[in-house]
Amino acid sequence: MKVGCIGLGDIAQKAYLPVLTTLAGVELHLQTRTPATLAHVGEQFHLPPDRRHADLDALLAQGLDAAFVHAPTAVHPEIVTRLLEAGVPTYVDKPLAYELADSERLVRRAEEDGVSLAVGFNRRHAPGYAQCREHPRELILLQKNRVGLPEEPRSMILDDFIHVVDTLRFLVPGPVDDITVRARVEDGLLHHVVLQLAGDGFTALGVMNRLSGSTEEILEVSGQDTKRQVVNLADVIDHKGQPTVRRRGDWVPVARQRGIEQVVLAFLDAVRAGRVVSARDALATHELCERVAAAGCRHYDSQTYATTHTRFCSVGPDPHTRVG
Repeated sequence: MKVGCIGLGDIAQKAYLPVLTTLAGVELHLQTRTPATLAHVGEQFHLPPDRRHADLDALLAQGLDAAFVHAPTAVHPEIVTRLLEAGVPTYVDKPLAYELADSERLVRRAEEDGVSLAVGFNRRHAPGYAQCREHPRELILLQKNRVGLPEEPRSMILDDFIHVVDTLRFLVPGPVDDITVRARVEDGLLHHVVLQLAGDGFTALGVMNRLSGSTEEILEVSGQDTKRQVVNLADVIDHKGQPTVRRRGDWVPVARQRGIEQVVLAFLDAVRAGRVVSARDALATHELCERVAAAGCRHYDSQTYATTHTRFCSVGPDPHTRVG
């Protein structure tokens, strides 16, 4: 099975290549326009020169069976379009694109051509998060915070907060009928954003603070007088009277803990079986991110918040969608 990896930045090197280079039956090919990076990563993962490609045309000439796209978001539409035109099942590290119209066009093109298109929402496959779907979820709170990283709203929301948005959609126990977004913007930079999704019997809150003083990710789901907390996708703490702690095993790879290994295998298994993977449910996450961006992209002074409040349905997850 010939698999291409396009874009060899930090996420590819740390998360995806350690998985892809260990899979039996996979002939991995690399592609980046940066010669030094191509040589370095090729040597690091012991890939011969004939599997290293400086342009997309050379990579496509190999007759790929699947491709993983980890290039910068700005070039996703161009690269994914080329792959879909060539009939290559494609996995895209989130998001599909910065603009919703581009994301819609890619999903529509994949569906029209009958080609798999998946989006890398690995947290749906992370064991700590996936197991929370078995827990009462009357209240869901997910915080994903950073230190000293206020950023232009659209890029922050689509490149990072999108994980929070999709995880809430994955965990909500029913249809969402109310959405509230609150964001603090100062000098054109988004400092923090809060998303609330509510439905019959539940409320879900997603928070990102780019000036929090700590890099952390904490998920809490609670209901029926019990609570489960997942800290940095590793430690699971169940509260029912006395807390009990389950920590990631010493030999559990980080890629498995974060759901990377599982989502890669699920995508490649679908390709091998000839099943077409749809990004339609992932597009619903992009649509919700567009609502968040609409609040965050307005210009406000340091004393003012952007707030939007709407009633909306159908932002819960497709229960049959596990990849993208």
